[in-house]
Amino acid sequence: MSVRDRIEQTLAEALAPERLEIVDESHLHAGHAGARPEGETHFRVRVVSAAFSGMSRIDRHRRVNALLASELAGPIHALAIDARAPEEPGRP
Repeated sequence: MSVRDRIEQTLAEALAPERLEIVDESHLHAGHAGARPEGETHFRVRVVSAAFSGMSRIDRHRRVNALLASELAGPIHALAIDARAPEEPGRP
C-alpha cells in the first residue's frame, strides 16, 4: 500500500470526513532534505470532519499528527494540514 493510501485509510477510518484530499507534493521538494527519488515524502492534507467541531486549529493538527504518527516517524518528511469542521467558513 502506498503512503498516500495509508494516509487516506487512516484518516477516513478515524475521522469519517465529509471531504478528504491528499496531495503528494514530493516532486516540489526534489533535492531538498528528506526527499527521496521515489517520492511520497511531502504531503498536503485537506480534511473536513465533524470530529473537529469545537477544536482549536492546534488541536486539529495534533489529532491528525497523532493519527499519522507511524508515517511521520518513517516515510513522511513533511505534512501540511488544513483541517476544518463542516461549519467553519473557508472550508477547503
